[in-house]
Amino acid sequence: MGNPHILVIPYPAQGHIIPLLELSQCLVEHGLRITFVNTEYNHNRIMNAKAMKDKIGDQIHLVSIPDGLETLEHRNKPGKLSEVVLTVMPGKLEELIEQINGSDGEEITCVLADQSIGWALEIAEKKRIRRAAFCPAAAALLVLGFSIPNLIEDGIIADDGTPTEKEIIHLSPGMPAMSTENFVWTCVGNLTMQKNIFELLVRNNQSVKVIEWLLCNSTYDLEPATFTLAPNILPIGPLLASNRLGDSVGNFWPEDTNCLKWLNQQPPCSVIYISFGSFTIFYLTQFQELALGLELCNRPFLWVVRPDITDATKYSYPKEFQNRVAHSRVHGGLGTATEGSEPSFSCLLPQPLWLELYHGRCKQWDSVLVLAILC
Repeated sequence: MGNPHILVIPYPAQGHIIPLLELSQCLVEHGLRITFVNTEYNHNRIMNAKAMKDKIGDQIHLVSIPDGLETLEHRNKPGKLSEVVLTVMPGKLEELIEQINGSDGEEITCVLADQSIGWALEIAEKKRIRRAAFCPAAAALLVLGFSIPNLIEDGIIADDGTPTEKEIIHLSPGMPAMSTENFVWTCVGNLTMQKNIFELLVRNNQSVKVIEWLLCNSTYDLEPATFTLAPNILPIGPLLASNRLGDSVGNFWPEDTNCLKWLNQQPPCSVIYISFGSFTIFYLTQFQELALGLELCNRPFLWVVRPDITDATKYSYPKEFQNRVAHSRVHGGLGTATEGSEPSFSCLLPQPLWLELYHGRCKQWDSVLVLAILC
């Protein structure tokens, strides 16, 4: 009998792929074989961004499945991705598992799936494959999802997840306060996405019943009340390349570290860092208003601007904006210039990437005051 063969599948988003790839590399160090499943679109983006093979070695086999989205317009349409995650991808994953188990290679021993796609765990149960779920964000996010039945019963939200009124709640006495407006499904600003995300969470509450292990990219020291409330969640974070003295993999865009020299020259707590992750799409007017707001704050900033960050064919800054803010940096691509030991960041971050930045990137960067909105 060979080494255990783990099939790993993330939710198809940047902030989910990177930590699961990091966990996969940790598992490889313990002798496990990994088949890592991305959507075809994300697989191509990752392979084009970096020479992945040189970083992950031969023990992680990168494969892909279709997601059913034909055009970039569909991908940028709010709620479309969360829809195909539920309707198209399950069938494609089941076909892949059958193909792998029917070949001459070693059968899959365990499915390690992002907790937000619980249908993958249901497929594994049906095929009598062992199952583990992984949450790349805070354990509090898991507990919020598990609390949905109680929130409905207590009249805090309706059956479709809509808050009955704006209020502040505590899921347990020791946990931070939460506003009903900021629940993960209510803060997206789009009713279709809200409906799809809520349905996914409700379904995941059933899927989690079939798993053997529930892992979380967090630590007990950061969320003691949460882990006390849900002792079945196993903290294994922070999962960072720097912990194993390796390179981070899974970025959608090529790394650009040119801003580091400039960043290290800034005074402590002087720079604002802005990133909107891999999903957020702005109207052009919103993008330009944000640019003018950064200019008016009269502080140096590091702003991560994706090529597809607006709904326009090409984003454009306000006239003469870049000349007027020459004391700052606009960084093309995703925020890849933040892994390291340079003295820079002091952060206030929302989910889902708060833990990664807090542990491995920001706490040693004393020269930056961060406003990060990561989606």
